[in-house]
Amino acid sequence: MTIEEAQTTVDSWIKTIGVRYFNELTNTAVLMEEVGEMSRLMARIYGEQSFKNKEKELTAKDDLAGEMADVLFVLICLANQTGIDLTEALQKSLDKKTKRDKNRHKGNEKLR
Repeated sequence: MTIEEAQTTVDSWIKTIGVRYFNELTNTAVLMEEVGEMSRLMARIYGEQSFKNKEKELTAKDDLAGEMADVLFVLICLANQTGIDLTEALQKSLDKKTKRDKNRHKGNEKLR
């Protein structure tokens, strides 16, 4: 699925199943909540925090994928609501980073 297709698919889902978009401020709050849930798992899978029970650890990567998808879903909602073409926005961001960081990371001793 392309980013453009994802934006169209989410818009269709919202209008047929979700009834309507939450307002932009509510969706921003929901995005922060979803990022927090994803961060919690990242801290336990890749960081120093541990899971409270061993069973949860077994499904953690599946849970992480779901949380990342939730973040992406809400971000797409916000893009749709505000008229942002995420394909175009991502390309502009990559162009900016490429120009700015063309030689920056190659000389960074911390990355070796």
